[in-house]
Amino acid sequence: MKALILLLALGSTALGAMPPKTPKSAVATSADARFEALYTAEYAWRQLQFAQGEDNPTAAPRLPDVGPKAQAERLARWTDVSRQLAAISPATLSPANRVNYAVYAQQIDALLAEQRFRDYEKPLTADTSFWGDVAESARGTFKSVKDYRDYIAVMRQIPRYFDQQTGNMRAGLARGFTPARVTLTGRDNGVAQVADAKTPQESPFYEPFKSFPSTIPAADQAALRAEGTAAISQAVVPAYATLLKFLRTDYIPHAREGLAAYDLPDGKAYYLSKVREYTTQDITPEQIHALGLAEIAKIRGRMDGVMRSVKFQGDLQAFFNHLRTDPQFYPKTPNELLYRAAWIAKTFDGKASQWFGHLPRSRFAIKPVPADIAPFYTGGRGGPGIYLVNTYDLPSRPFYSQVALTLHESAPGHAFQMPLASENKSLPAFRRDTYLSVYGEGWALYCETLGEDMGMYETPYDLFGMLSYQAWRAARLVVDTGIHAKGWSRKQAQDYLHDNTALSNHEIETEVDRYIAWPGQALSYYMGQIAFQTARKKAQDKLGAKFNIRAFHDAMLEMGSVPVPVIEARTDELIAAGGKGPYPDEE
Repeated sequence: MKALILLLALGSTALGAMPPKTPKSAVATSADARFEALYTAEYAWRQLQFAQGEDNPTAAPRLPDVGPKAQAERLARWTDVSRQLAAISPATLSPANRVNYAVYAQQIDALLAEQRFRDYEKPLTADTSFWGDVAESARGTFKSVKDYRDYIAVMRQIPRYFDQQTGNMRAGLARGFTPARVTLTGRDNGVAQVADAKTPQESPFYEPFKSFPSTIPAADQAALRAEGTAAISQAVVPAYATLLKFLRTDYIPHAREGLAAYDLPDGKAYYLSKVREYTTQDITPEQIHALGLAEIAKIRGRMDGVMRSVKFQGDLQAFFNHLRTDPQFYPKTPNELLYRAAWIAKTFDGKASQWFGHLPRSRFAIKPVPADIAPFYTGGRGGPGIYLVNTYDLPSRPFYSQVALTLHESAPGHAFQMPLASENKSLPAFRRDTYLSVYGEGWALYCETLGEDMGMYETPYDLFGMLSYQAWRAARLVVDTGIHAKGWSRKQAQDYLHDNTALSNHEIETEVDRYIAWPGQALSYYMGQIAFQTARKKAQDKLGAKFNIRAFHDAMLEMGSVPVPVIEARTDELIAAGGKGPYPDEE
């Protein structure tokens, strides 16, 4: 959705700071009713399209329908919703619904673009895949007989689901719409782990049947174990074996050699749609590239200062090499890394109330990234209830990056922000449940810099790790646009990260492959962080002594995932309210 349209949707009373004193007109009431009916019906339908029933106890457990008929229905539905949205003038809506309109319109714009460009024909990136997502179900929480029967039912649907996905992939292959072949190297290993299991008991899908809650009677346990074993041998293993053959014989050998999104069918328009989706702004790849170069120059200046403070003799490249190779900076065991992550997370807990007025009820666990995906996975990833730490290849997991990584992925980043959104029942469901990358990743990256304000970086090396992470995300602006719009090679992109960050060589390789396979997503981090930093500076400058950091953070977090123009409008509302946040009793 165009940024200008979003701003018009918000209007001058976007979030209700200065609502009209007269009652809403009949026109406004009618417009609100039409809009609310539209998004309520569409979002309920959308959940049925994709959810497996975990949020709806009455829904049948299922894998989504991704076949041609379902894809055509989605295109038709979102085309019609877009038409109906265009017929509703945001100016006729209530202040709260103007914000809802801006958020919802951006969602529909992105969903419709994905259907028009047939993104479903490329259902994998460099570190995620539909088969990996299905395997995640084996790592779920099973508390009742129903949970197990739902899981067995899902396993029985895997052959149908995989057939549909490979059908889509064949269509993409026929028109040259695939990930770059280089990013698919080794991606068949996780499939082989399931397909080649000698017995059902050795399959990762058998994990839930190894132990049961004591509340499930022994007879039920035996029956469920037998049904699960049969589903694995009769449905899961054959489906994975067929997929493995397809990947090794047809897909990977014939995937495209080129890297650029511009080289895909209708590639320039496709990449521009991804820029809009992941930045929620009208900005060109050329502008983003130039911004990234300028930001890297600023960050390198700060890096030089930290390097001098530790009395290192040599230039920045030599210091990068020192950080990549000196054993003192690296864990010797997985637990050493996990324990440090836990220590950092608990250190933030002791500071949280000084910086946030409203805290989430949800807590999170810290676990290692599963072994089957760890070689391709990022250094860590967080969300509701979980902070995954990658313990694969320990010589590529430096301690000096752990503070920034933990603040980003756990709290006050993803495992903090996402629960706050889902717990805010004043928001419509489509705002509570939906993750918008420019907001979520921008917030998490802002949290890394907030760590400096909070005193989380206890050594110069920790601070340098944060700056390296900042450079890494600023470099993404350069690398993503370089690859997809300027024809950069894989080595060119790797060299740029190597020369401007302290990332390990392994992480540089996996990261560049992620950017190649997932056009535009890498832009969301730094562009989102800029939005939060700009908003905070504006609020501080305008409010002066009235600025309250807890009120500012609460105001940013109570919205759920929103486009950049909504962040800007919410900041203006906070300023108009004299700095009072949404939870004044907690300030």
